[in-house]
Amino acid sequence: MSQSLLLRCAGRPVGRYLFRPDLAPRLSPRPYLHPLTTLGGLRVTEEMPGDHLHHLGAGVAVPDVAGRNFWGGRTYVRGQGSTELDNHGIQRHTGWKLRDPDGFVEELAWTAEAGELLREHRTVAATPLGTDAWALDFTFSLTNTTGGALSIGSPATNGRPGAGYGGFFWRAPKETGRPAVFTADADGEDAVHGHRADWLALAGDGWTLVFAGANGETRKDPWFVRTEEYPGVGSSLAWDERVEMAAGETLVRRILTVVADGRLGRDAAAALVRKAVGA
Repeated sequence: MSQSLLLRCAGRPVGRYLFRPDLAPRLSPRPYLHPLTTLGGLRVTEEMPGDHLHHLGAGVAVPDVAGRNFWGGRTYVRGQGSTELDNHGIQRHTGWKLRDPDGFVEELAWTAEAGELLREHRTVAATPLGTDAWALDFTFSLTNTTGGALSIGSPATNGRPGAGYGGFFWRAPKETGRPAVFTADADGEDAVHGHRADWLALAGDGWTLVFAGANGETRKDPWFVRTEEYPGVGSSLAWDERVEMAAGETLVRRILTVVADGRLGRDAAAALVRKAVGA
């Protein structure tokens, strides 16, 4: 049976965190946030949709950690394409360092058949930004615990151009129309997918999500964006090159996501990002 906790922002419920979900091995079991909502109550995450059963709300998922799949579904194999493999890893919740109504600090172990590959320190907090918006502050630190070198990849690094997904990922709900997507100086999936920008907005029917890198390292990661096939945004760790980690090395990323009621324009989105980063 799944175990979860309620996430609140200034006393108001805005989401649920499943820290011990009951999932099939093929989904690469991992903790995730779902549902997340605006302050007005609109749901802005999707869980196990029919188009991609392994899309699980908002969280961290990586398709290739030393050849193990922590994303779920099929694995892209160079020269073969997407292939069903028995190589799915698990992100195991191992304990809390802090657990408050508006956030938590968690320890996780990323394990596969050979044992632990990564140890994660995860910090999540909900911060109010006014009556119509709040921010999800999500930091994850991954440490290589194998005792040797380890590399992180993606379908793109394994031969599928443009599919550099893996890292923080947010699956939004599919609606009748496609959501708008834009940055400070570009509009549309083709213009923002695979590009670097300080922030990126996804605007749907009555809601807007604005993703921002909260430190210099995160802003270097390209954005992975889908609006036509499905609505989803991620910050890519291995867009076109594998990330090599020495024994004991730690990789840190922090993403701020503004969750707002209403379909915001560029100026309003940018203003909320400035407020969230300064909060």
